[in-house]
Amino acid sequence: MNATSAAVAGALTFLWLGMVLAISFLEAPLKFRAPGVTIPIGLGIGRMVFRALNLVEAALAVVVAVAVATARPSASVVALTAVAVVVLAGQLTVVRPRLNRRSDAVLAGEDPARNRSRAHLYYVALELVKVLSLLALGCAVLFR
Repeated sequence: MNATSAAVAGALTFLWLGMVLAISFLEAPLKFRAPGVTIPIGLGIGRMVFRALNLVEAALAVVVAVAVATARPSASVVALTAVAVVVLAGQLTVVRPRLNRRSDAVLAGEDPARNRSRAHLYYVALELVKVLSLLALGCAVLFR
C-alpha cells in the first residue's frame, strides 16, 4: 500500500473503531443505569445515538474502502475491509430493522419482558466481529 492511502485508511479505521467501542460498549449499557432513565427514555436516546453512529459508520466505511481500493492492498487488507463493511451492512439491513420494530413495540407500551427478541444479541455479536476486524485492519494498514 502507498503511504498516503495507508495513513488515511489506518486513521479512519481507528476512528471508526473508537466510535463503535465508545457507543456500543460504553454509552449503550451505561445509559440504562443512569438515575431516572426509564426503558422508554433509554430506547429513545439509543435509537437517536445509533442512527447517528450508523450514518457516520457508513461514511467511514465508504472512505476506508476507497482508500484501501486505491492503494494496491494485500489480500488480508482486502479481506478485513470486506468483513467490516459486510458486517456493518448486515447490521443496518437485517438486524437494525428488527431492533427498531422491537423498540417501537416497547415505546408503544408493550412490556419489555414480553416476547424477548434475540436481535440485540445478534447485533452485539456482529459488533464484536466488527471490532476485531477493524482492529486487525487498522494494524494491517499501518504496520504493513
